[in-house]
Amino acid sequence: MSRISRRGLLGLGAAGVAGVAAAGAGAVVTRSLIDEPVAHAASTADPFPFYGAHQAGITTPAQDRLHFVAFDVITSDRAELVDLLQDWTSAAARMTQGKDAGTFGAVGGSPEAPPDDTGEALGLPASGLTLTVGFGPSLFDKRFGLADLRPAALADLPAFPGEKISADISGGDICVQACAHDPQVAVHAIRNLARIGFGRVSVRYSQLGFGRTSSTSRAQATPRNLMGFKDGTENIKLEDTSMLADHVWSAPGDGPAWMDGGSYLVTRKIRMHIETWDRTSLGEQEAIFGRDKGKGAPLTGKNEFDQPDFAKTGPDGLPVIAADAHVRLAHPSIHGGARLLRRGYNFVDGSDGLGRLDAGLFFMAYQRDPRKQFVPIQMELAGKDSLNEYIQHVSTGLFACPPGVTDGGDFWGRALFT
Repeated sequence: MSRISRRGLLGLGAAGVAGVAAAGAGAVVTRSLIDEPVAHAASTADPFPFYGAHQAGITTPAQDRLHFVAFDVITSDRAELVDLLQDWTSAAARMTQGKDAGTFGAVGGSPEAPPDDTGEALGLPASGLTLTVGFGPSLFDKRFGLADLRPAALADLPAFPGEKISADISGGDICVQACAHDPQVAVHAIRNLARIGFGRVSVRYSQLGFGRTSSTSRAQATPRNLMGFKDGTENIKLEDTSMLADHVWSAPGDGPAWMDGGSYLVTRKIRMHIETWDRTSLGEQEAIFGRDKGKGAPLTGKNEFDQPDFAKTGPDGLPVIAADAHVRLAHPSIHGGARLLRRGYNFVDGSDGLGRLDAGLFFMAYQRDPRKQFVPIQMELAGKDSLNEYIQHVSTGLFACPPGVTDGGDFWGRALFT
């Protein structure tokens, strides 16, 4: 078993120390996979719980802001990696509750030493901050003895037609998704995790996002993407507990036990050709999506949540919802009922040097098995979707997000390393 750092040991309660000892003796560490109560913060300033059977930031009602980061692990020492995950978990538990990253904070330590919090969130509330961690396929190489524990569902994504992937903004050994209602709170969290990880990890790439493009709770209205259409109408919601069990949470027997109660995250940075889209007629835009731009209703219905009628034809005898319409090709009925829990964000990263906005969607979707969910859905979309004329996938990522941290004696990925 990897050694436990002194700092991590001091953060363990009696139950946590006993649990680590038991794991070292070969005991099986179990955790409850029973669905937890729906977590709603009282206001956008309040915190969400950090501890639970599942990581926060998956089914949590989607916040308005994102700071996503992928790290490369630069140490080859397994014990240092475990220490880092313990340090990160401790800091995350504090920051998600509106506290400083370290026990001394931004101004409480020695004047001769660097502060253990960077300070830009001083005076700000928790703002619904959630921090969600995932492990990429590259972490399961020979460096840390994890190769045999790589889940089959963490298989590398195939190449999809039309994509133009940049390796510099793809992949990564570990990802952290910070979501909050205040962008400064999200950036503060990622900045402090990067600071804590200095010498053990380096930032591979990061992405800021705004204006959530999916609802993850029935208490939320469906938002719009930068093309002006409501996005994620068919999304799984946190109230859909049976769907979550079927489509989001990894279950015993799906793969290695350390992923029981976890989920798999696919990320895709999707550049939108905004200027071309803005010169396209309203009728064509609606035909491409297969939905009314105002209400979000399918072209065969009147209201947003009406189910599309793909068999309905118009006076010309052609389908009202075209064969290459986005809503048809992405619909669960086309993919054997496969669904995703989406929680992506809009992005605008300035311009591209040619006077065009570098803008689009940072797509994020959680699922039980990408091989059976994201891959077949995206393969269908990449090959046939009329929307492809206006978008291009430029980055990709896949991460195994372990179950939640149960208490102060636990840490992100503990079952994987013990």
